Amino acid sequence: MKIIHCADLHLDSKMQTNLDAKKAKERKAELLGTFRRLVSYAAMNQVAAILIAGDLFDTKRVSRTAGNVVYQEIAAHPEIEFYYLKGNHDADSFLDSLDVLPPNLKLFTEEWTSYDLAGSKVTVTGAELTAENAGSIFHSLALDMNRINIVLLHGQEMNYAGKDRTECINLPELRDKGIDYLALGHIHAYKSGKLDSRGKYCYPGCLEGRGFDECGEHGFVLLDIDEEDKTINMSFLPFAARTLFTVEADIAGCMTSMDVENAIRTVLDESGAKEKDLVKIVLTGNVDMECEKDIDYLVKQLEPEYYFVKIYDESKPAVDYEAFRLDASLKGEFVRCVMEDNELPPDLKNEIIRCGIQRLSGEVAGK
Repeated sequence: MKIIHCADLHLDSKMQTNLDAKKAKERKAELLGTFRRLVSYAAMNQVAAILIAGDLFDTKRVSRTAGNVVYQEIAAHPEIEFYYLKGNHDADSFLDSLDVLPPNLKLFTEEWTSYDLAGSKVTVTGAELTAENAGSIFHSLALDMNRINIVLLHGQEMNYAGKDRTECINLPELRDKGIDYLALGHIHAYKSGKLDSRGKYCYPGCLEGRGFDECGEHGFVLLDIDEEDKTINMSFLPFAARTLFTVEADIAGCMTSMDVENAIRTVLDESGAKEKDLVKIVLTGNVDMECEKDIDYLVKQLEPEYYFVKIYDESKPAVDYEAFRLDASLKGEFVRCVMEDNELPPDLKNEIIRCGIQRLSGEVAGK
């Protein structure tokens, strides 16, 4: 038997942090498209159930388009059981808009709810965490030890009991309760580990990366369950339409924008970023004060080759202050004046010197 575990789809996310209006609209539609591809994958591969461990939607008000797509995909695949546990971003607006729930859509409440997957030895149990039940919900979990038990929760895993327990999952409290697979949501990167001698826990991560804090591969976890041996083999499957990359380019030794471009291209080639992907390049290293680097120019050179490009310049000027100490030139006088200002922090002094030297050299200071 095959089961898909996904979480944190964040459908209806505005996607406006980095993107212009056109691409934000495209990416918003791509999130819905990835959900549809997920369901198609399940149908084509005889997947019996899809576990959605919270944050199916991103906002409290669900658009008609997103609501209709989700509803119609579920209703169109009665052979697949959909287990939907709401997360901290989800609200009742989607469910309230439905006159009739599809019979294959299984929901959860603030108390433990269990479903036996038809014709199998698998039971799916879940509860939505709230401020009211966070202190007691784990103690009340009771499972049939003879079943293959999947438990669905949304929250931050912890290995101790904290003061604020809302949306926190204290793993020690779930040990030795007969859990074979703890299907979690909330963390946006894939993570798995051993729960106890019987079971394991897993975050599949978000289905699509939305910002540069969600770089790398994203997708879902496929469970292959052997009901006779009561074993679960799990595998992470990358599935996102686009991948986000953050790369660092050391531009020490570069003197021109073309030198910098070559350094950037080298690290991008090594990263594996493709034309469909979003890339953020961070420039690092100590560079000569005479270095000419035009960030706008560099972005324009790379934009045709990727879906989105952003460049941050965190390089520092390699200032040989001793060389200017006795220099009688205007540049020397400028550097000495800046360095003698005790109210300026070192990083700001470096930036002022870099911009000033470029100005004195007849160039427009880079950003």
